[in-house]
Amino acid sequence: MTDDNSAALPEAGAMAVTPAAPLPLLNRERSILQFNRRVLAQARREDVPLLERLRYVTIVSSNLDEFFEVRVADIIEATRQPGSGVTRADLASVAQAAHELIDEQYALFNDVVMPALQREGLVILNHADRNEAQREWVQRFFEAQVRPLLVPVSLDPSHPFPQVANKSLNFIARLGGRDAFGRENQIAIVKVPRVLPRVIRLPAELTPGQQGFVLLTSVIRAHLGELFPGRTVEWFSQFRVTRDSDLDVENDDVKNLRQALRTGLTTRHFGQAIRLEVVSTCPPDLAGLLLQQFGLPDIALYKVNGPVNLVRLNQLIDQAEADHLRFPPWEPQWPMGRLPRNRSILQRLREGDVLLHHPFESFDPVVQFLREAVLDPEVLAIKQTIYRTGAQSVLMDLLIEAARRGKEVLAVVELKARFDEEANINWAERLEAVGAQVVYGIVGLKTHAKLLLVTRREGMQGKGLAAQVRLRRYAHLSTGNYNPRTARLYTDIGYLTADPGLTADADAVFQQLASQARLHSPKHLVTAPFVMHRRMVRHIAQVAEAARAGQPARIVAKLNALTDPALIQALVDAGQAGARIDLVVRGACMLPPGRPGLTDNIRVRSIVGRFLEHTRILYFRWGASEDDEVLYLSSADWMSRNMFRRIEIAWPVRDRALRQRVIDEGLVPYLHDRRDAWELDGDGRYRRVATDGVSAQQALMARFSA
Repeated sequence: MTDDNSAALPEAGAMAVTPAAPLPLLNRERSILQFNRRVLAQARREDVPLLERLRYVTIVSSNLDEFFEVRVADIIEATRQPGSGVTRADLASVAQAAHELIDEQYALFNDVVMPALQREGLVILNHADRNEAQREWVQRFFEAQVRPLLVPVSLDPSHPFPQVANKSLNFIARLGGRDAFGRENQIAIVKVPRVLPRVIRLPAELTPGQQGFVLLTSVIRAHLGELFPGRTVEWFSQFRVTRDSDLDVENDDVKNLRQALRTGLTTRHFGQAIRLEVVSTCPPDLAGLLLQQFGLPDIALYKVNGPVNLVRLNQLIDQAEADHLRFPPWEPQWPMGRLPRNRSILQRLREGDVLLHHPFESFDPVVQFLREAVLDPEVLAIKQTIYRTGAQSVLMDLLIEAARRGKEVLAVVELKARFDEEANINWAERLEAVGAQVVYGIVGLKTHAKLLLVTRREGMQGKGLAAQVRLRRYAHLSTGNYNPRTARLYTDIGYLTADPGLTADADAVFQQLASQARLHSPKHLVTAPFVMHRRMVRHIAQVAEAARAGQPARIVAKLNALTDPALIQALVDAGQAGARIDLVVRGACMLPPGRPGLTDNIRVRSIVGRFLEHTRILYFRWGASEDDEVLYLSSADWMSRNMFRRIEIAWPVRDRALRQRVIDEGLVPYLHDRRDAWELDGDGRYRRVATDGVSAQQALMARFSA
C-alpha cells in the first residue's frame, strides 16, 4: 500500500497487550439475526424511499425463511446428536431472539411503513375498508379467478390432513353446523395455489386519487364462508409452515448425483417442519392443533400481526406507479477508458489486466468476453464454473452455442448450490445435450470458485518440422456469481486477465476438478480446501511478527462472514501483538472486537446500503517495503465450510495500479462510511456510526457517474 494511503488506512497505533482471559466467541445464529436487524433498520430510515423501505421489510422475511430452513434446522438436528454441545436451551434462545425480531418487523410494517405509503396514496384495502363498488369487484375476481382453484378439505378419517408444502399459504377454519352427510366434522383446510397473485391491483376508477390494492388473503377471507355452504365459519386463520430445505443427498451413497438431486427436489417441499406462522387472532385451539399436526413445540409458533408472508409484498412494489418512491435508477457504467467498446476484449487483455467493480461498472464486458470467445473461430476451448446463474442466463446460452460450434466446452456445475439445484440441473442437461463436457466438482465439496477460462490458437511458434501451434489463455476470475441480474444488485469484483501464471493456474484447477488427479499446487492462485486456510493464517502470523518487531503491521479484510475459530484466533493474536486490524463483515461475525486486553486493536464494521455487499478483499502488510504487503480477491468467506468443504479461489492483485484501485474503491470508502456503516461492540451489539455523512456506495456511484 503506497504512502499516500497512510492517513486513510492508519498503521499500527497501539502497543502490544497481554491477554487477560480466553476469548468467548459471539453466537453465530444471533449474529445472523443481528444482521437482519440492520437490514430492518433500513426500513426506518426517512432518507430511504418508501417503496425501498418496504422492500427491506420483505428482504428480512426472505432472509428469515432461509434462516429457519437452514440454520434453525441444523440446530434442531444438532440437539439430537450426542456430544454436539448444542442444547435445547440454545435452540430456545435463538427462537426467542427470532420472535423479538419478527415482532419488531411487523410493528414497523404496520405502524410506520404502511401508514407512510397510505399518505402517498398507496393503500392496501381490507374487506372492512372497501366500499360497495370495490367489494363487488373483489367478489367477481374471487368467483372468476380464485374460487375455481380452491379445494376446501373438511377433515375426517377419510379426509386426513393434507400435505402442506414448505412456505405455502393455507387457511384453517373451525366450522359450525353439519356437513351434507349430517356429520359435525369441525376442521377444514384450504390450500391456496401458488399460481395466484398475492397482491391484486384494483382498477383505477375504483380508487380515485389513490392506487388501491387488495391481498389475496383478504379476498379469500372475505369469501371463506362461501366455500362451505350451509355451515358457519366460527374461527379461522392463515397459516404457513417453514420446513427443513436442505437436500439430504450424500454423494458417496449415490451413483448419479444429478438423478438423486432431481428426485430429492420433489420431496424438498415436505421436509421436517421447523416453524409455524399464524395470524395473531388465531384461536389457541386451532394453533395447538396445527402444532400437534406438524410435531412442533410451542416455541416454534409465530403469531404475526399481518400477512404471514411479507415476502410476497414485493408484488406491490413492482405494481406501484411511483418512481419517486424508489431509488433513482442506476445504470452500471461500461469502462470505456480501459475497455473501448469497439475493440476486441481479448486483444485488449494482451496489454494488461482489466478490473471490473460491480455494480458500479457493468457486467456486460464479461458477457462480451464470452460472446467474443464463442464467435472467434480461433478459440478452441472454454471452461467455466457454474454456481448460481439463474433459470435464464445469457452466459449459459453462450456456452451451449460454443458447444454447437464444435468448441471444447467444460462446465463444472455445482448441483448442490442451495435453492439453485433445479436451475443448475436443467443447465447441465442442456449442456450435455449439445456435447459439452459436464462434471459436478468433487465428492463432498461444493465448487464455489468463480472461474471462466478461454484457450485461443494464436499462430505458430518455431520453424519447419518443429513448428507448433501457439496457444494463449484468457480468464475471468470473480468474487461473485455468473448472474447478470445479481451483478446489478451485489457489489463484486471481476478480474479479466491474460496473465500466463494466473491462467495456467486456472487451467490446473479445471484439470483437477475434472480428473480429480493430484496436481502441482498453483503458483499464484490460492485454493481451498488445500492451502487457503493455511495461507491466510500464515499471512496473519506474518503481520503479528512484524507488530512485535515494531514494523508496520496492518490487516484489512472485507468479507460476508467471519466464523472460522482458527482464523479468529489468529486475528486476535495479531491484534494482541499490536497489529491494527479493520474488518468489514457484512453478515455473521463471531469475533468480539474492542474487549480490553483481548481485542483492543480490532475494529469490526458492517455496511448495509442500497446494494448487497458481497466483495471479498484481503489486505496484509507486515513491513515497510513494497514486498511486505499482499492484497487478494477471493470467492471465499472466512468460514470453516469455505476453507475445508468447498472449492474456492483467492488470487493476488500484483499489478500495482490495480491493487491501489482495489484499495481506493473496495476498502478505504468502507472504512470511512458515515451513513450505511455499523460498528460491532464486544457484547455482539451493533451501533450505527452516523447518519449525516456520505456512504461508500454513494461515493462510488458518484465516482463512476462522473
